[in-house]
Amino acid sequence: MSSDRKPVVAITLGDAAGIGPELIARLLNKPEATAMANVVLIGDPWVWCDGQRVAGVRIAFDTVDAFAEVRGRRDSSKPAFLSIDTVAQTDVRVGEVSAACGRAELTVLDRCMDATREGHVDAICFAPLNKQAMKMGGLHHEDELHHFAEYLGVESFFCEFNTLGDLWTARISSHVPLKDAASYLTEERIAQASELIYRSLLANGVARPRVAIAAFNPHGGDGGTCGREEVEIIAPAVRALQQRAWPTDAPFHGPFPADTIFLKAQAGEYQAIVTMYHDQGQIAVKLLGFSRGVTVHGGLPIPLTTPAHGTAYDIAGKGKASVEATWQAFQIASRMGQVYRASRRAPSV
Repeated sequence: MSSDRKPVVAITLGDAAGIGPELIARLLNKPEATAMANVVLIGDPWVWCDGQRVAGVRIAFDTVDAFAEVRGRRDSSKPAFLSIDTVAQTDVRVGEVSAACGRAELTVLDRCMDATREGHVDAICFAPLNKQAMKMGGLHHEDELHHFAEYLGVESFFCEFNTLGDLWTARISSHVPLKDAASYLTEERIAQASELIYRSLLANGVARPRVAIAAFNPHGGDGGTCGREEVEIIAPAVRALQQRAWPTDAPFHGPFPADTIFLKAQAGEYQAIVTMYHDQGQIAVKLLGFSRGVTVHGGLPIPLTTPAHGTAYDIAGKGKASVEATWQAFQIASRMGQVYRASRRAPSV
């Protein structure tokens, strides 16, 4: 694919004390990466050099001074590198959480979002972050998704999708204490999450997506004897969804008990599952394929993806990190970036 037809994908190095720099070095050592996208890596030069050292690779790249220079490059067979000074090497201890790394992560991500809004970047793929470090460094939200949404002015429903190959999951509540999860269950939120993941699958080329919706209580509430959320909230939400007109027939089903719903998806009956809280879906997805899982930030105006695993401080700097989830995240970002770029280039009507 020629340079002018490829999406511009911005990549970040993630937490400098974690495995992110090593993962990005391994990713950009794949010729397939720059064949899919016009890649621009943004980060501190010393972090990038150290990531290559740990990975045992040396990457040829072009230096750029601004995001605006990336799309017009004649040759995008090599990644572009945009240098930014965000964290001093003396402030980073490999494998340890720090405010310095958290501040650096926020700075780089904000620069990438600015570049996307300005039309210089079509998608962002970021290496693993550490929420504790980011909160120590100035994050005022429960997670990076809520920071992205506020920064981008999003007022409609948004949520994280966790993907594993052909299976996508959404959730009604995310990074909140489990004791508060029930308070997030409303018919409106269930409908919004279900519709968002359904339409996202359509946009990603799934012709007839089928969405399963999980119960909240053990055994699906046992008819209301073990919790009434299914009877009073979830089942009515599913019925309301089924009564609406959709591009495909009966795309929404449930609620299904959480201890069997992933068996249905694994058998190919469903392409998406809407779970009621964070670990209800995350445990299953990570068990099915921890090394391949990807987080997609749904409901935002720009594509953002990241590997679903964390910074893995315990193996940082040891050259042991698997690049597979990062590679999957990059591929999704590239595909979504191509669609996003086409939508911006299309004439208005």
